[in-house]
Amino acid sequence: MATQKYQNVVVMRHGDRLDNFEELWVMKAERPWDPPLHQDGKIRAFCTGQKIRSNMDLKIHRVFVSPFLRCVQTAAEVVRALCDVAERNGESNLLSSNSDSVIIDPSKVKVSIEYGLCEMLNLVAIRPAAAPKDGDFKFSISQYESELPAGTVDNTVEPVYRKLPEWEETLESARSRYKEVVKALADKYPSENLLLVTHGEGVGSIFTELNKDAAVLEVEYCGHLYAKRSIQFGQNQSFTAGEFVCEKQTGILAASK
Repeated sequence: MATQKYQNVVVMRHGDRLDNFEELWVMKAERPWDPPLHQDGKIRAFCTGQKIRSNMDLKIHRVFVSPFLRCVQTAAEVVRALCDVAERNGESNLLSSNSDSVIIDPSKVKVSIEYGLCEMLNLVAIRPAAAPKDGDFKFSISQYESELPAGTVDNTVEPVYRKLPEWEETLESARSRYKEVVKALADKYPSENLLLVTHGEGVGSIFTELNKDAAVLEVEYCGHLYAKRSIQFGQNQSFTAGEFVCEKQTGILAASK
């Protein structure tokens, strides 16, 4: 007999990037195309993680993240909030906006870097003055994995994209990529709830896929959507999935087409 359950997927934009606050950062940066988070972005990401955690019906099992540093640092803050074991008066410490003193249980959530969630690799998204001249973004996955909380990284996961998309991909191909990766990851882990940390266009692409009559005007820092679908499990790990429905969203400004 088939068993019906539900799978939840949260798709989220990174936090506030440093180069939007410190204009001179780009001029001295070794990797100007890959800014870190501003401190405000870290706080926003941690608080967003707390809000996601406060949804008692939604336990995140896995996090997948774009290889860009601002996304990895966002994921690190969110994961600290999701894995926080500190208690205040018998309840989880959901009142602090600072992750510095958080004690975590790394077994609660596993994190993996996914190239397919990366920024659009074109001059629409990568600022021309900051773009690498040779199209080589020079990511060090092992270095960026060290940005994530100790014990949470699962680097045994087979990625959907084994390498970055080609430089100067089109807007249309980038949007198709985001939709492809989200579905592939959801289908790979049908019994788990996922959090995907990506970029504004990634969140917008999934939002418009789930809301055909909407056009996204802006995705705020840490803006995110909650998508849900039914899953029927059969024998031998087989499953049948329903269509994803956008349950709610935060920080996504949209209008009717």
